[in-house]
Amino acid sequence: MVKLPLCGNDSVIKPFKSHKFNPLAPLKLGILSIHMSFFYHTTISLAILAAFPFIVLRMVFDPSFRADIVGRVCGAKDIGSFPGCLWIHAASVGEVRIAKILITALQEKGETRPIIVSTFTPTGFAQAQKEGLGPVFRMPPDSPLWLNKVFDRLHPSLLVLIEAEMWPGLLDGCRRRRIPVLLANGRISQKSVDWYGKFPFIFRWLAAGVSFFSVRTQTDADRLLDLGVALDKVRVNGNIKFDALLSDVNAPPESGPASGSNLIVFGSTRPGDEGPVMEAILKLRGGHPNLRFVIAPRHLERCREVEDLIREYGVEFKLHSRLGETETPALVLLDEMGELNKYYANATLAFVGGGFNPRFGGQNILEPAGYGLPVIFGRHMNNFEEEACLLVRSGGGIQIDHPAQLHDALHRLLMDPEQRCRRGQSAWNTIVSNRGAVEKTIALMSCLETK
Repeated sequence: MVKLPLCGNDSVIKPFKSHKFNPLAPLKLGILSIHMSFFYHTTISLAILAAFPFIVLRMVFDPSFRADIVGRVCGAKDIGSFPGCLWIHAASVGEVRIAKILITALQEKGETRPIIVSTFTPTGFAQAQKEGLGPVFRMPPDSPLWLNKVFDRLHPSLLVLIEAEMWPGLLDGCRRRRIPVLLANGRISQKSVDWYGKFPFIFRWLAAGVSFFSVRTQTDADRLLDLGVALDKVRVNGNIKFDALLSDVNAPPESGPASGSNLIVFGSTRPGDEGPVMEAILKLRGGHPNLRFVIAPRHLERCREVEDLIREYGVEFKLHSRLGETETPALVLLDEMGELNKYYANATLAFVGGGFNPRFGGQNILEPAGYGLPVIFGRHMNNFEEEACLLVRSGGGIQIDHPAQLHDALHRLLMDPEQRCRRGQSAWNTIVSNRGAVEKTIALMSCLETK
């Protein structure tokens, strides 16, 4: 257990129950760690061995699967040796964006050591490359057979995990090599708490491999404490997403969201979102013929599916990738990564998907809020609970209970420019007033490395 002095701007954890010290706890945890590590690695090895013929067969007939496997197994071979480096693991696109904020802040403070980034998904890898975060590689399977080679190349002084990436094999490798691990921008959903509550020994084993938990909200802290994490290993430091280093966000909206804009962006849509979106678009076009719209699926591989749906509604559209320089079609389907914020910057309203289905738990509502846009989203925001509460409380966010309410919410704001401006300003103020997490995270990294 790492006991840290308070670094930087302190955040106070409010313990909801007492934690009595048990002198036998370290011994019990050590025995548990040995047993669990042996069980986990044995199970993973047997699973890989059993699945090997099926993996090989699929690699033969599925080029995309073959590329994915090769990228994960061999990706780390392309990086050199970086003893003493900082290693940041960011699973997918959202976590990579957080990593970029952290890395930019570190470099602005004079960090000269190599910062190595690993990702889990191919989209996360592509995003990291696009952002210029290098060296970057795909995380191999969570087994010593591949991870040991990564550790031998990197010899990191610190591993930073973004949000919720607690891989047993990775944590076990760090524990054996005495590499401190910081879970940054940490979050844990109630669903995860319920699952770990059924198998508390598994979570105790995982948490023992994390040196410190820097979490986004008090709710996340309470959940970790409820699962048995020691009080001196947890601190509420806020959400790094509020610290997005965008020049557009640093200046307050002077005259409301993109004054004079007639663009509505439906961002990060998930399955089941596009139908209600198209219904809303058809109704809005009747009363607001000059409006333009953008639909941006959360996963680009769904673009063909969304194209077919748009055609079923008989609406003309253009793919973003095929737009001419001066074209301004009534509907654009965003089929390229890294372009969504440009549309937010020129919009008047935004809807963010993923909130109509509890399985998805919402998407990032902070990005459009940072551009001074009123943000509409669904009721199921379990992955963005605190962000949703903050925006709704300030008036910058509008949470609707049912997809059928989407048109009415948009229509009311279109008909009331004063309300639209006021809500947009509130959204921007929410972003600015909640900044500072990245500074606290960097302070914690420094503390961990001095232990």
